[in-house]
Amino acid sequence: MTGPLGVYPRKPSAIAELFASEKVLVGAVHLPPLPGSPSYRGQPVAELCRFAVEEARTYVDNGFDSVIVENHWDLPFLKPGQHGYEVAAAMGVITAAVVAELGPSVGVSVLSNAGRCSVASAWAAGAGWVRVNQWVNAYVANEGVIEGQAATTTRYRHAIGAEPVKVFADVHVKHGAHAIVADRTLAEQTEDAEFFDADVLIATGSRTGHATSVEEVVGIRDHTQLPVIIGSGIDPQNVGPLLRECDGAIVASAAKENGRWWGRVAPDKVRAVARGAGR
Repeated sequence: MTGPLGVYPRKPSAIAELFASEKVLVGAVHLPPLPGSPSYRGQPVAELCRFAVEEARTYVDNGFDSVIVENHWDLPFLKPGQHGYEVAAAMGVITAAVVAELGPSVGVSVLSNAGRCSVASAWAAGAGWVRVNQWVNAYVANEGVIEGQAATTTRYRHAIGAEPVKVFADVHVKHGAHAIVADRTLAEQTEDAEFFDADVLIATGSRTGHATSVEEVVGIRDHTQLPVIIGSGIDPQNVGPLLRECDGAIVASAAKENGRWWGRVAPDKVRAVARGAGR
């Protein structure tokens, strides 16, 4: 950590504000294709709501604290600013159904990296936080060159009165080449994300489901005053050791019946991760 105040004035812990647990476990609800995406086949939004609530309840009823709702089947993902009204509307309605079950600890992530759309959906739904993968700097990602969304997202959040919505921001972006920021160390990129007013920092592996190294987690944790959670690659074997180094984790693939992001959440898989975390 760079000095007693870091690179941004200290703020209350968003983890403490949002969750009852000190070491939080969040499950990812990977929604089926939504209206407007190439694979959408006309399912009523009410049906998508039921799916999301079922997945969320499976996580929480088997030892997790909450969930994050993601439009993961809207492949191929759009760049920020390209999402239509139908995406924000569907995400808001579906997330509201989950919030009605679990309360405001629910998160939202509109892929890819759609900070403003995520905030709009979260605020309309009563959700407490959003995940933005590329918060600061720029990366070459699957969608092309993606720039950090901090400046536009924070201004939009202020404009609609949504300041209570917290931002969970990735430090090293998964599914992205880091060549553009290769001259920035992990410590500097951690400080960049904090300096641009993130609330929680996320450590990840290189792709969805890929394990996050202890070195990555510690490297981020030691250079920020913000809470740090893990965003990929958690399983029943590594969850205990990794949680000793940070404040929580977002879990997806290891909780699915087939071990893949597109599978349904399996109660026994969720319980195995929760037991690994000491619950």
